Amino acid sequence: MAKALITITGRQQYDDDKDQVEMKTIGTVDQDDENYIIRYNEELENSTMPIRARLNIAKDESKVEMIKSGPYSSCLIIEKSKRHLCNYGTEYGDMLMGIFGREVENAYNDTEGTFKFSYDIDINGAISSQNDVTIKFRLTE
Repeated sequence: MAKALITITGRQQYDDDKDQVEMKTIGTVDQDDENYIIRYNEELENSTMPIRARLNIAKDESKVEMIKSGPYSSCLIIEKSKRHLCNYGTEYGDMLMGIFGREVENAYNDTEGTFKFSYDIDINGAISSQNDVTIKFRLTE
C-alpha cells in the first residue's frame, strides 16, 4: 500500500444543469490480482467523524465498486452496460438508486495514474443525473 496525493473530480448533469466538484486528499493506492484499490477519507462539515471511502476499480475496466462507511454508508456498483440497485446513505436517511454504468477506464503506472468512470443515476426508473468521475493520483513515497 503506497501513500498518494489523490484528486477526485466529479461532474453531474441534471437535465440542462451542470455541476462540478473537486476534492484533493491524501490516501493510499494498492492493487491485487483483479483490482486497483484506492482508500481515502472525506471530511464532512459539522461532523467529527470522516467518511472512509474505498474504491475497487477492476483492472479489466469492467466495473467500479465505491464503498463508503462512517456517519453515512453507501455501496455503489458501476458496471459497464449494467444496472444495479444500490444503497446511498445521506444525513436524511438511506436511498435506493439505480446505477447504470457507461464507461470505466484505467491508466496506471508505478508512480501515477488516472481512473475514469461514468454512470447514470435513476430514481424510480427515471434518470436523475448523468455522472462522470475522474480520479488522478501521484504516489508520494
